[in-house]
Amino acid sequence: MAGQIFEKLWSSAENAFLQVGVFVGAVLLIFGYINYKTQGRFVQKLENAKHLQPVIGALLGLTPGCGGAIFVMPLYLKGTVTYGTVISTLVATMGDSAFVMISTRPLDYVLVAVISLAAAIITGYVVDGLKIDGGFSKRREALLKKNAVSAQEHAKMQNTPMHHIGHEDGDSIDILLHHHKKARHETSHMNRFIHNGAYQIFWVLISVGLVLGVSLLFQVDVNSDFGVPHIGTVIGIGGMIYCLFYMVIGKRFIKNEEHEEAEQKVFSLKETLVHNAQDTAFVCVWVFLAYFVYELFVVFVGGEAVVASWMMATGLFSVIVGALIGLIPGCGPQIIFVSLYGKGMLPFAALLANAISQDGDALFPLLAIDRRSSLWATVITTIPALLLGIGAYYIEILFF
Repeated sequence: MAGQIFEKLWSSAENAFLQVGVFVGAVLLIFGYINYKTQGRFVQKLENAKHLQPVIGALLGLTPGCGGAIFVMPLYLKGTVTYGTVISTLVATMGDSAFVMISTRPLDYVLVAVISLAAAIITGYVVDGLKIDGGFSKRREALLKKNAVSAQEHAKMQNTPMHHIGHEDGDSIDILLHHHKKARHETSHMNRFIHNGAYQIFWVLISVGLVLGVSLLFQVDVNSDFGVPHIGTVIGIGGMIYCLFYMVIGKRFIKNEEHEEAEQKVFSLKETLVHNAQDTAFVCVWVFLAYFVYELFVVFVGGEAVVASWMMATGLFSVIVGALIGLIPGCGPQIIFVSLYGKGMLPFAALLANAISQDGDALFPLLAIDRRSSLWATVITTIPALLLGIGAYYIEILFF
């Protein structure tokens, strides 16, 4: 049994890196570059278009990853955007699990994105129409005063001024979101290693792995047809080990993206490459965990046929579970859920419920701003997730 478990461990690592991870890295680079070029302008439009805020917020949330949604949260503290805009952004966002869907199930991603976008816009306008905000408008002034600092205190807290999106250096939002850690610009040996060499090695591994991954799509045996014996296994397992190493030194386990990092990527192409390497490593490790859990589950329950029958028997329950898992802040659990869908363990309705319910890393800045508002947000986003998920489940049963 131990030998079988180790075999599943290595095969899961190889498959997760070559079949998913390298494509996630490629997609991340594409969208990272687009964000680098356009993200600031989108936020500017959001601030200036009051009546269209839930629509623009939903579009920002729909961008793969958490960056677009993260930028909306501080604007709520300023009073620039409505609570309905926050909700529409969170309903639309799929976090880092979007990269997994794009890489493995692109057509399903498009369908989920369209439904999520419609649900996000409608929910946002309903929340604004009902004037729901969790009472935050009454607490805003007190929070701003609490985080106000003098010019002298601000000078002590920072070494180098930073560029920000949606707020200014040294304002209340900056103090709340960027100064909760000591010496935010202090560079450790690990941080210098990540910026000077680690990310370059990572993208070399991704590039080589991408060639192998594309070859796998065309049914090429990468372990024998490339002239280098077992190159697929070596790059796959080696790449996954490096992802795990990268994730550990970057101290990313549940939460993947900080507000400050999202801003850095917008203003610097190098920071985009550095942080996208960390993002890709984070996603790869969680996909690997999902693959390994799946393989162990198949072994212990007695085969793929048992898994298929289990899925049919627990269909509606899995929809509810998907919505509830979406309540968990961060992207890791959501990546596992989406990966299990890619393995055929879950119905589309469960995927849809999870995609609408989850808030990704965008919930963390909202938690920092106001816990009561973040609690209300998680409850509100779960309502359309359950309604649409259960509806999609019965549509699947009746028509497919």
